Amino acid sequence: MPDADGYFGEDIAATYDESSPDMFRPEAVDPVVDLLAELAGDGAALEFGVGTGRIALPLAARGVPVHGIEMSRAMADRLRGKPGGDSVDVTIGDFATTRVPGTFAFAYLVFNTINNLTTQDAQVACFRNAAEHLRPGGTFVVEVGVPDLRRLPPGQTAVPFRIGPTQWAFDTYDVATQAMSSHYVTITDGKAAHSSIPFRYVWLAELDLMARLAGMRLRDRWEEWSRTPFNGESTKHVSVWEKVAG
Repeated sequence: MPDADGYFGEDIAATYDESSPDMFRPEAVDPVVDLLAELAGDGAALEFGVGTGRIALPLAARGVPVHGIEMSRAMADRLRGKPGGDSVDVTIGDFATTRVPGTFAFAYLVFNTINNLTTQDAQVACFRNAAEHLRPGGTFVVEVGVPDLRRLPPGQTAVPFRIGPTQWAFDTYDVATQAMSSHYVTITDGKAAHSSIPFRYVWLAELDLMARLAGMRLRDRWEEWSRTPFNGESTKHVSVWEKVAG
């Protein structure tokens, strides 16, 4: 990693919100917060990879106590500097292993953040960490894309997801290791600059098994936060696992 902030240091944090503006619009945020607030009931929430507070801040504004775990101090600083930033407690650390005080009604990971853990062992540890923070009957919610390997013909390893006059973005896949990277090429004054972030894509069956190893079972799975049923053509899923009592 580049530094203690991982791959989301000051250079990324400074423009993070502006880099994905559609994800910060009410039509993207409100359905997430609606569902999470329902899961919370009278309990508290724990967000893994809380970032700049895209979901944590509006969820806290609904009256849900929210604690976040975030490796990047630069991202956490952006959260604290926003209106209501003092309403969300943030612990700096790796969300696969970092423990915080208290017991929570649910924990959650959104916007493909589970893929930031680049080994299977780390992803398994994340599920265990979530379960250890939950009260009996509590839930763990993950939003993540379905691996896009159907778009890879033999011999191809890259899939573009953004093509514009000044920026290109594409993912590269290693189907033997499930390693992937997102690459960004930005052209400024005729010069191209390249940056990349590594991930590990994960299959639904893997996630369900990770949950079972952590003492949880699948309760719900949808295509979207609006609870559209998940099907074979869905490009992402929102999955809810419940901690088994006892």
